[in-house]
Amino acid sequence: MTQKDTFGSNLNSKIGKPLTIDPHTSISPVSTRANALAPDTTPMDLIFIEGFLGETVIGIHETELHHPQPLVIDVHAGLPRARACDTDRINDTIDYGVVCERLRRLLVEHRLQLLEAFAETIADILLDEFGASWVRVKVVKPKKFSDVAAVGVQIERVAPRLEDRPQQGAAVLTLIASGMVPGGR
Repeated sequence: MTQKDTFGSNLNSKIGKPLTIDPHTSISPVSTRANALAPDTTPMDLIFIEGFLGETVIGIHETELHHPQPLVIDVHAGLPRARACDTDRINDTIDYGVVCERLRRLLVEHRLQLLEAFAETIADILLDEFGASWVRVKVVKPKKFSDVAAVGVQIERVAPRLEDRPQQGAAVLTLIASGMVPGGR
């Protein structure tokens, strides 16, 4: 039996041959990269913010430690088939206006030095606070050096599967079962 790939090509003729991608073929990074990271292959709806501009104190060099410098942040957050597609309600998706407010707060409150740690914090916020299943975060220092347009970091993260997440309620139930009531006297 001849198997076909997503694009209708004969898979049997490709086995054992190097993968080549036609540069004119459109392939979504979410359908390839994110699914390679994710434990399943659920299609993702993306909510994105590109070119978010902010200023913060971040860096390791003396010249970076005392004055805010500009950052440009791009965020892509994936949800498996956002319910908002059916309900048309903002509560059924990630509200990018609320994400922007959270980014503004982070720029003021953080005490990080490296862009890597800053990007990781943004990823954690999107995964934990906003319920994203997958995120890509890019943080850029524009014109950091006179001969370079920008420097930065880009990361991708996947939320842990439900069965892999720590059961926070389990500890409370164990205490109650043993006769200890949290907050009790």
